[in-house]
Amino acid sequence: MSLSLNKHKMPEQDPKVRAKNFEEVTLGYSHEDAVNEAKRCLNCKHAPCRQGCPVQVDIPAFIKHLKDGDVDSAISTIKNVNSLPAVCGRVCPQEEQCEKHCVLAKKGESVGIGRLERYAADYARSKGEEITPIEFAPDVQKVAVIGSGPAGLTAAGDLAKLGYKVTVFEALHAPGGVLIYGIPEFRLPKEAVVKAEIDNLRKMGVEIVVNAVAGKTFTIDELMEEEGYEAVFIATGAGLPYFMGIPGENLNGVYAANEFLTRCNLMKAYKFPNSGTPIHVGKKVAVVGGGNVAMDAARTALRLGADNVYIVYRRSEAELPARLEEIHHAKEEGIEFQLLTNPIAVLGDEQGWVRAIQCVKMELGEPDASGRRRPVELADSEFELEVDSVVIAIGQGPNPLLSTTKGLDMNKRGNIIADPETGATSKPGVFAGGDIVTGAATVILAMGAGKKAAAAIDKYLAEKRANK
Repeated sequence: MSLSLNKHKMPEQDPKVRAKNFEEVTLGYSHEDAVNEAKRCLNCKHAPCRQGCPVQVDIPAFIKHLKDGDVDSAISTIKNVNSLPAVCGRVCPQEEQCEKHCVLAKKGESVGIGRLERYAADYARSKGEEITPIEFAPDVQKVAVIGSGPAGLTAAGDLAKLGYKVTVFEALHAPGGVLIYGIPEFRLPKEAVVKAEIDNLRKMGVEIVVNAVAGKTFTIDELMEEEGYEAVFIATGAGLPYFMGIPGENLNGVYAANEFLTRCNLMKAYKFPNSGTPIHVGKKVAVVGGGNVAMDAARTALRLGADNVYIVYRRSEAELPARLEEIHHAKEEGIEFQLLTNPIAVLGDEQGWVRAIQCVKMELGEPDASGRRRPVELADSEFELEVDSVVIAIGQGPNPLLSTTKGLDMNKRGNIIADPETGATSKPGVFAGGDIVTGAATVILAMGAGKKAAAAIDKYLAEKRANK
């Protein structure tokens, strides 16, 4: 049998149907599809795919198990290093990570590594995973993790496996960080996937404390000096929204993407009035930005009842930073792309509600510091785009509450300065990783930072034990 150059197709909801519901868009492989996709793997001796995995999953080994029909061994191999495989299989940008290095990608499509990881994780969950609680020694060292997003959860899982008593402190009323508040249900189911993964950590022995705001409810110094935590890992993410600084951003009907998605995902505004959180979505919605968050906001607005949803982005389609899959899904669902277009003002009516955005057309000039061609305004190209809601999705930065911590060095943007390989900060015993250090990035990169920090914390605490 000749080797197929194309991945086995992922089953999906019909675009016209899914655009009206919040159920998961992609339906997952069947066992037969998973085994057949696994058979496409060449089991390369040097495993180039592993080069692109920030958490270093043994990809050829788990795929080999799937090829043999041994799903239990496949998920066991993955979970040796990855505590959140069902999450990664859905939202990790595999095309820029492991799959980018797949040998098959030179002549066709790479092996569907992410799809296979998702299949193995979903299979294990459907079977009912047995989690063995960790028995902690009476004199166990305590570690605090601040933030329950992907970096914090990964570090917590790894540290628990190493025998430390871990407590995760989360500012919101539910754990999960961006996995809960930022990524829509139709891409990452909360009950079936995120909460199940978090429950597994709890079963291992990780304690999670919610409604605990670093810098307000407690300080890092209090955790270490009064509560007995011998190390702290800061993984508070990047939850402070950026705005454009243009006239009219304070009008009714203008949202930061963070607020818009948090209301829908964490606070279930899409179920109003059965949930307690309302959200105003007009019939014509403009989402400013071109990343995954912008795609999430646009597709959410469509599902909330908007007739027309526009992605307004100042560069061309080639420069869109969102995953190709998300762009493809958005187009299938009817999202309209206003490219090479830049808003310069939000216009309101007499009651203070959005009525339009004033835009200018752009063209691409010479490359800027990022390597992308710089957008340049075209003369006399102003026009109005009639909308009644605007979502600003141009990025976010670090929460400023930690800036009160003495001895913790930060850069001018408010990100914590930390060693990229260990997460060590300027404050002894305090480590940091994920978006709070790098700025907004991907789930898998945050998880990679959590793994590195957990290993470094283990080394730090071992040295403390040896010097006692």
